This record gives sequence, structure tokens and C-alpha cells, in this order.
Amino acid sequence: MIKMLTAAKAAKTEVSALNTEQKNNALLKMADALIENTQRILDANAVDVKNAKGSISEVMIDRLLLNADRIRTMADGIRDVAKLPDPVGDILSETTREDGLKITKVSVPVGVIAIIYESRPNVTSDAAALALKSGNVCVLRGGKEAFNSALAIVNALREGLRRSGICEDAINLVTDISRESATALMKANGYIDMLIPRGGAGLINACVQNATVPCIQTGTGICHIYVEKTADIDMAIKIINNAKTSRPSVCNAAEVLLVDEQIKDELLPKVYDTLVTKRASCGLVPVELRLDGKAAQIIDGISAGDNDFDTEFLDYIMAVKCVSGIDEAISHIAKHSTGHSEAIITKSDEAALKFTSSVDSAAVYVNSSTRFTDGGEFGLGCEMGISTQKLHARGPMGLKELTTYKYVIYGNGHIR
Repeated sequence: MIKMLTAAKAAKTEVSALNTEQKNNALLKMADALIENTQRILDANAVDVKNAKGSISEVMIDRLLLNADRIRTMADGIRDVAKLPDPVGDILSETTREDGLKITKVSVPVGVIAIIYESRPNVTSDAAALALKSGNVCVLRGGKEAFNSALAIVNALREGLRRSGICEDAINLVTDISRESATALMKANGYIDMLIPRGGAGLINACVQNATVPCIQTGTGICHIYVEKTADIDMAIKIINNAKTSRPSVCNAAEVLLVDEQIKDELLPKVYDTLVTKRASCGLVPVELRLDGKAAQIIDGISAGDNDFDTEFLDYIMAVKCVSGIDEAISHIAKHSTGHSEAIITKSDEAALKFTSSVDSAAVYVNSSTRFTDGGEFGLGCEMGISTQKLHARGPMGLKELTTYKYVIYGNGHIR
């Protein structure tokens, strides 16, 4: 790995100096190369899917699976990044002192960014595109389930770099998928300028606890939906259904439903009908509801265990709790949330303001699904991850979040 990290570090100066036209040209060629290599990528992905069956859940298989449409979407994501403004070189502030000394604050690339991620092949192309457009070199370390897919994707992306005359070492893939290689990246001081883990709680906690390089905490999403007493019930059902079932394996899927006691008798039977009865009748996987005592008196389900309100299920499972009102809902979220995304369904402007002011998460929604917490949906092209911390970056990490800044000072013989 040291050889690869040395090459990545050596490429940093060249990549940081690329102008916008050069970066955009490379991105378009990378997108073209992805499409041209579709069959090779699909063949590699088929091997990964075959190897993963029986060892990971069906919803995680869906995260791993690629098809021609998904590859086209990956290519389109790269092209979208090419259309975005270049964040490098922006003058963030400018001050001229009385003696004429001019002090400017300028946006610059971070340098070499390492991304450790799990079984989502599209992260490979998203991360590479965002890193290049922001003037950074990337070191990618995917999970073992998606290794063949990631390798085929990186080979295509590096082909695009070659065609554009840019050093291939701008994009690097760690081929050692042992736990030791992940640990080595976490401690690669002098080579890695920023580490971004993207995956489940285990991966993120391991990076946060063990990394000696700067690390961005991302991803784990125990996302809540609170249905307040004035809510439009039909709207609430629509949002709950989308937030839980549209893609349960992603970090912005809702895991916990909080229901105001004043509407529990009306709302909960409709929740059960939508998430359980109707899905089962259509041949879809019904949602397993894990209920607190009050909810269990109204609908069928499994009694919620001690950890169910602190679990990112990433599956067709949802914890349900009845609360006395907005204060208890806010208190519950403060205690159990991972700081990712929370939503309130309400007709009350007062309740909406109190919720958005009091809930301390990266994204707080009013009358909307949590599934919108995504770089593409936020107009960032795609994302490097969802930061759940507060220093440097918070929420979907796009191009600006992959830059830092430096001060450039202009003088005319000034001395102190």
C-alpha cells in the first residue's frame, strides 16, 4: 500500500493545479469510459452478487447490484459534477489593511482524500468525480462484497484519465481488502489529508476511534419521523411509506416513527394497512413494526426491545413509539438520534418552528420525506457522504466540503 500512497501523494501537486477546463474534460471522458466498459463492469458485478448471496440480506444485495441503467446513472452523475461550478480558487474573503497589506482567503483542495466504504459500487464513481473536480487525489477502499465491481469501475475511470492526459494516480483503489488495509489508511499520516468513512455504524466508529489522520464522521442514520397532532393523516402515511420503503438500505431511510398520542388511534391502523397489509397483498416485503406498549395496544407487531430505538435497521423494520406531544418527541430524538435527518409532519407553523429550531441534526424536514438527504437531491451533483458532525462539513458533502482554504497575502515591501 505504501507504493500506492506514495504515488497518490506525488500526484497531489499536478491534480491541485488543474484548471476547470482540464478537470471537466477528464470527467466527461471518465463518464464515457464507464459507459463503454458497461459489460465488463456488469460481469464483475455478477461475480460480487453471486459471492454475496446468502451472506448479506436482500436489501443489501440491492445496494450491491448494478445494471445498465444504474451504470448510466453513475455516468450521468459524473457529467453533472462537470457542470457544477469549480470551488477551487474562490476568494472567500478579502481585506486590505491601512498600510496597504492585502489579505485574501482562498479556497484550495484538501489534498489526498481516502474513502473507506462498503457494498455500494456507485460510491466509487461518485467519490472519484467529486475528488477530481475539487482538485483532490482520491484513495478508494471498498468493501470485499463489491471489490470486483469497484476494480472494474476504477479501471474504466483511469482509462478516462489517460485519454485526457491526466495522471492516473489521481484515482487509486486499495486492492487489499483485509481489515489491516483499512487500519493502515486510518493511520497513514503524511500521506492522507482527510479520511471519510461511508458505511454502517461499525465502520464509522472504527474510523473515528482509530484514525490518526483527520476523519469526517458520516452516515449512520437513525432517522425519525414525528407525526404531530395537527398533521394531515394522508400526507403522513404517504411520507412514512416513502421514507421507510422506497429504499430501506440507505442511511436517509426512516427507522423510527413517533406518533402523537392524540392521533394514534387514527394514524396507526393506517400505518399498519400501508406498511404491512397492502405490501403483503402485493407480494412485497411487509415492514416489521417494533412497537412500544401504547402502539401495541392498537396494532399488531413485535414488542420493541431495549435497542430498537437505537438501531439503524437498513431493512424493512421500523420502531414505533407514541409520545405525549412535541416536547417528548424532541427529547426522544435528542437522546436517540445520530444527527442525520429528522422530519415533522404538521399543519402547525408553531410546531414546525419549534421542531426545526430544537432538533439538532444535519437535515430537519417539515412535511417531507427524509429520503431527500442526498447530494444529488440537494443540487450538489452527488456526494462524498453525509456528515453527521459539525466541524468543517455537515450534511451531504459536495465539492465545497472537499476544499479547505489558505491565506494569500500581498504586500509591497511590508515589514513588521
